[in-house]
Amino acid sequence: MRTNILIFSLLVFFQQLFAQDSPKIVLPAGTDWTQLKEGVPVAFTLRLEGKNCQKAQFSIQQGKVEGMELDSAGRFYWKPSFDFVDRLSGYKSQQVIFEARCDSAEEASSAKVEFKVLHVNRPPVVKDLKPFYVQYNTTNIYKIDRYFVFDEDNDPIVVVPSMETLPEGMKMSSQGEVSWTPSFTQFKQIKTQPIYIEFYVEDQPSKAQVKGRLKVEATQIDLPPEIVVVPRESNFTLKENQTVSLRFYLSDPNGDDDIQDFDFLTDNPQITKNMLVKNTPNQYEFIFKPSYDFVKDPLDTLGFNIDFFVLDKTKKRDVKTIHFVVKNAINEAETDQKLYNLYRGTLQRGWELMEQMKEKETELKKLYSQAKKGKKNRSIVNASLGATTSLSSFLIPKDRPEQQRLASTLGGTTVLTISTLEATEVIGKSMKDLIDRLNYIIEKKNEIQNKGDIFARDFSLKSSRRGPDFLRKVDDFMSSMSLKGLVVLDLDAAWEPKNKPTDNNIKKTFKDFNPEQPTSF
Repeated sequence: MRTNILIFSLLVFFQQLFAQDSPKIVLPAGTDWTQLKEGVPVAFTLRLEGKNCQKAQFSIQQGKVEGMELDSAGRFYWKPSFDFVDRLSGYKSQQVIFEARCDSAEEASSAKVEFKVLHVNRPPVVKDLKPFYVQYNTTNIYKIDRYFVFDEDNDPIVVVPSMETLPEGMKMSSQGEVSWTPSFTQFKQIKTQPIYIEFYVEDQPSKAQVKGRLKVEATQIDLPPEIVVVPRESNFTLKENQTVSLRFYLSDPNGDDDIQDFDFLTDNPQITKNMLVKNTPNQYEFIFKPSYDFVKDPLDTLGFNIDFFVLDKTKKRDVKTIHFVVKNAINEAETDQKLYNLYRGTLQRGWELMEQMKEKETELKKLYSQAKKGKKNRSIVNASLGATTSLSSFLIPKDRPEQQRLASTLGGTTVLTISTLEATEVIGKSMKDLIDRLNYIIEKKNEIQNKGDIFARDFSLKSSRRGPDFLRKVDDFMSSMSLKGLVVLDLDAAWEPKNKPTDNNIKKTFKDFNPEQPTSF
């Protein structure tokens, strides 16, 4: 008992001694530095303590996110973005593993830190609004454009009017729609001096508010129409075979009935008019999906502009210029189909060779069987030319007609051979050669069966064929199908299989073959 206690004490002592010698990462004291908020930066410096460690290299092994920085000296900085935490969850935990490697130590030290980031609600954004132009004796409608009023956290927003600033008869809904039919006196006043109405934009459920104001003035001239593009971007970068959709909302201060035409102009002939779809008289959609041959080789990108314009009945216009950059992309579906064709073609070549060798194996086995039987009935008869017919009927029994074969007549001598074995022996080919060819066929067939099964199984999926190892394995399998005894085996180069190389036939030979349906491009 005392001995066990002594041993345990020694183990604890050596572990503590080893722990003191091993370098370890020193984190900041306390836990406040792990409690973060969106948009609020955090910065600290890591240290590595331990014997024989003069210089250390710090890095983030796991858990690094966008905006997180750690230099080699251990200085850490991170400012969580405002979209890091979902507004409904309230907070998000982010685990990070720091690693430090000392020049004199073989193993790296690591430390795990769990940051808790709290969501920070941002108030809505109100930009300068376009003026509200009103006409006399008309119910004027103005909708606050969500391009100018929005919430960066994607919170629902409501519009709360400041009632003391609204003129008599004006209404403002919670969705930001203003309606007003000014009287003659009101119209005359705003014609002389425009007025401003105030409102508040409030997000939900946080109730954060921001103040906005709208200018109201009388219209006396024919104003041009307007175009609002959603999404609110003027530059788009996309890859080939990627789709981008733009929605256009048209309006006219003099009434939407004043809109006459909406169209576009571009210097790129690949952009066609059918890409612009008319949903309603004042709403259009532009759908653009460049094909894989949109960017011609050797170009990597192709940039161009499209000018979208709207005209009213007096030919006044508004123009929005959108710039597109299309990147050259690889047609993965076409590449996968080519790799599959190579995969199937290689197995088809193996299947054809297996079928040809099976036929040759059957043929050689038949010759071998005939050769073994031929030993029992050996008979070679030499006779003069005049006795050829009589020798055949005289020496060969009548009940064994299959043994009557006239081999050759040369120099006045008739040679009659019974059995294929003896014929091969006469022309200089031995039974050993027959057995060698048969053994080679069997060995080669087993080798191709083996490698074909492995090849079919390893590359049955698209993802496995995309790696560089696939082409090397194709070469290896094809080289194994080269027969060194092609001439000796007397294989016909123009041979065609009796059965068609269908997917089912190939799968019968190589059971792991995974056939796919052909893809159209």
